[in-house]
Amino acid sequence: MSSSGVPTTVSDGGSRTQEFLEEVFEPLHRAEQRRWARAYLQGLIHASGRKTPRGMARTELMPPATAHGLHQFINASPWDWEPVRRRLALWVAANTTPRAWVVAELTIPKRGVHSVGVHRRLNAATGRFINCQQAVGLFLSADAHCFPVGWSLVLDDAWDRDRQRRRRARIPEAETARPMSSYIFDHAAAVAAQPRLPRVPWVLDLARCEDAGGLLAGLARHRFDVVCEVGPAQPVLAGHHASSVTTAGRLLEMRRTRRPYTAERQAAGSLPRTAPIRAYAGTVRLPRHDTDREGGSQRYRLLELRDPDGRQPARYWITSLTDRCVEETMALVCSRAAVRTAVTTLREQFGALDFAGRSFPGWHHHMTMVSAAYVHQHLHGAARSLAMSPVPHAAPTRAAG
Repeated sequence: MSSSGVPTTVSDGGSRTQEFLEEVFEPLHRAEQRRWARAYLQGLIHASGRKTPRGMARTELMPPATAHGLHQFINASPWDWEPVRRRLALWVAANTTPRAWVVAELTIPKRGVHSVGVHRRLNAATGRFINCQQAVGLFLSADAHCFPVGWSLVLDDAWDRDRQRRRRARIPEAETARPMSSYIFDHAAAVAAQPRLPRVPWVLDLARCEDAGGLLAGLARHRFDVVCEVGPAQPVLAGHHASSVTTAGRLLEMRRTRRPYTAERQAAGSLPRTAPIRAYAGTVRLPRHDTDREGGSQRYRLLELRDPDGRQPARYWITSLTDRCVEETMALVCSRAAVRTAVTTLREQFGALDFAGRSFPGWHHHMTMVSAAYVHQHLHGAARSLAMSPVPHAAPTRAAG
C-alpha cells in the first residue's frame, strides 16, 4: 500500500484481466482517463451498497478524496462511450461462443424529476404509474450468460418539448421520443455496421410491440435471422401466391395447416419441461411494410406454444430459421430467461440503478462501466479480484461547455 493509503498491487489480477482492461478501454485517448476507468471498475466490482462515486470512495479500496475524480470521470470527462462498447462486444464475441442477440428493458425508479429521461410510466406488473428512467439494453447471449454491450435511454414527449431541460442534461439533438421498436432497430443497425461482430439470430419479445412488422422488415433488410415472439393478432400472409392477410393465431387454429411437435428439456424458467408446440405446415410472409423495399419476400416459420394445463393463452413465435428443427429454434428462446437473470444481476450487484448524475453523457458513461464490470466478472471469474492500481491524483479533464 502506498503512503497515501491507496493500494498499489494485488494478487490474482491475471494477464487476461490486464488484456481486458487494455483492449476495452483503449479508445480512451488519455492515460488518466484509462486509470480512472480502472478505478471506477474496481469500485463497481468491490464496493458494497450504492455504487455512486461517494459510495465507492468510502470503501477501503480508495481514499474518500477520489469521489470527486470518479464523479468527474463519469459526468464531465469528454469520452465517447460507443467505441468502448464496441470493444466490449468484440471481447465477449472473441472469448465465448455467441448464440444470439437479445434486447431487454431496464426500469430505473427515480424520486425526483431532474434525472435525464425521467418520466411517468405504467408498471405492467403492478398496474400503477411510477417515476422512472427506462432503458433498452443490447445483450450478446453466449454460453450460459447474456452479456450487456449496449444501451439506449428512452425519452418521452415532455423531453422533446422542454429545450432548457434538454440543454441542462446535454441531450444530443438527434435523441428524441420514439417507439420502442426504433431503439431496437438502432441497436441492430449498429451491429450490422460492425462486420467483426457475430451474425447470430436476434431473439426478441415483440408480443406487445406496436410495429413488430416494421421492425422485422428492418431486420430482414440487414439480413439478420430472427426468433421473435409475436402476438396472436400479428398479420401474416400464407402460401406462395397472392393471398389475403390473416393472423398468426387464426392460421394456427386451422387443423389442416399445422404440425404437432413436443420440445423436450427446455431451460428452466423459459419454457415448460415438455412444451407442446404446433408449427404451420408451410411458411408465411409479412404484409409489405412502408420501409420494406423488397416487398415482404422474407419467408418465416410460424410456431405456437400451448400451455400444457390450458391456464395461459397460447404464445406465438415467428422465425426466419426455416431450415432448423423446431427444438433448435425454440432452444434459442432460452436466451430470454438468461437476459432476465442478467438484468437482475446488473440491478442488484453492479449498480445499474445507482447513477446519481443528471446528464445524458453521464448516464451513458455509467452504464458503459456497469456493462464492463459485469463482463469482466462473468468472463474472468467473480472470485478473482480486479487487480488494483494507483488511483490518479488529478481528476479527469472537464468537458468543455
